[in-house]
Amino acid sequence: FFFLSSRITVMAPKKGAEKAPAKKEAPKADSKAKGKVVEKAKAAKKASTKGVQKTKTKKIRTSVHFHRPKTLRLPRDPKYPRKSVPSKIKLDHFATIKYPLTTESAMKKIEEDNSNTLVFIVDVRANKRQIKEAVAKLYDVKAARVNTLIRPDGKKKAYVKLTPDLDILDVADRK
Repeated sequence: FFFLSSRITVMAPKKGAEKAPAKKEAPKADSKAKGKVVEKAKAAKKASTKGVQKTKTKKIRTSVHFHRPKTLRLPRDPKYPRKSVPSKIKLDHFATIKYPLTTESAMKKIEEDNSNTLVFIVDVRANKRQIKEAVAKLYDVKAARVNTLIRPDGKKKAYVKLTPDLDILDVADRK
């Protein structure tokens, strides 16, 4: 007993100490606002501990294939040009027509009255439209139509039929 009783000490109140003044009653409007704040805090605590349960509706799939959703695609904004100089045109009208063909059969085409046709060896990559434009630029004549074939030696031959108003012998003598 003695051991336990010696440890417990009770102090008497001081004689000169005054009691703390009593708090005044807050107006009822403040208590309502305080109540709302308290309830809001309790709801936030509950949401953070338990999590917010919402009923989620499952999306109805109308197709068996999955299509990746379309995301933001920004337009290209290059910092420097990838090509410093534009590429040179490989087939101009001088490169398209290599030379006129002067074989016996080609000369027969020129000399005949009704054929009105010139024969050229042209670049293999040139098409009929390019050949027509090249003849117009180099010889100042208008071609009615162009027939082409690739010879067994790999060169392309073009038969250029001129319009009937032109004299083929004058054109052949020019160049």
